[in-house]
Amino acid sequence: MAALSYPRPYRGAGTTGDADFAAVRAFLLGLNSRDPVCSPEFLWARWEWAFCLPYLDRGHLDRIGVWEADGRVVALATYESVLGEAYLAVDPAHRAELLPDLVAHAERALAAEGTVAIPVGEDEPDLAALLAARGYEAMPWTEDMSVRTLEGVPAPRLPEGYRLSSLAEGVDLHRLNRCLHRGFGHADPVPEDEETLRWRKESVSAPSLVPELNTIVVAPDGEYAAYCGIFLEPSAGLLMVEPVCTEPGHRRRGLARAAVQESLRRAAPLGAHTAYVGSDLPLYRDLGFAAFHRSHWWRGRVG
Repeated sequence: MAALSYPRPYRGAGTTGDADFAAVRAFLLGLNSRDPVCSPEFLWARWEWAFCLPYLDRGHLDRIGVWEADGRVVALATYESVLGEAYLAVDPAHRAELLPDLVAHAERALAAEGTVAIPVGEDEPDLAALLAARGYEAMPWTEDMSVRTLEGVPAPRLPEGYRLSSLAEGVDLHRLNRCLHRGFGHADPVPEDEETLRWRKESVSAPSLVPELNTIVVAPDGEYAAYCGIFLEPSAGLLMVEPVCTEPGHRRRGLARAAVQESLRRAAPLGAHTAYVGSDLPLYRDLGFAAFHRSHWWRGRVG
């Protein structure tokens, strides 16, 4: 029997180059590579994505709980961006033993303003029962995960004047920033200060982000009209589609669809065989993705 440690605080400083970041990533990738996938609501790529955005509250990273067995990470209780939310991941061999401890840690270290919310997969009746017994209530919020193989991805089709590019061909950070800012519904003016451009550059520099797979649709005037981000782990054959957006002035022309198709087609020769996306939107269903996992948020009062 492996010797389990009590949860220790996460030791990383908030960058993707930290040794502890890599240890947690390796743990999540091991879970995500199983059949069936473990902890699909928090894939290894979601861990990376969180550390590449400015929304992560880096002032409380030491509240993230890490459990180890013989020096290997076997469980994690973390927030994604701010306190008040808690994602739990645990090696199935230690689940029955550690699940109550994970919840207790979330309540103790990850709550905000006296509450904590935890996503519970529909295939996790043990966690749902545990939270219900502790007074949690199921909320109306859900998270979906969809999947498809990379076989038979059709070639993208674009309207006249548009063309496909990628981060590997060079990127204009100002144009990328404008596309992503407006594409996700943020109002003008677009912030283009030095700090914004710095973190935008970091957001496309994650360990699993392969530049040639991250597709840009360039408009006839040279502006970036749509974007598809891809996180690839070739050793496991897995990729995560995130983020995908279209600049409002270029919508309803099939640009996001074309960007995703191009990214998936480029990924297959690099060893990928399965693609995940954290959504069940019609766009992804039309692209051949099938819903396979849904999480429901439960919220409880603590203290």
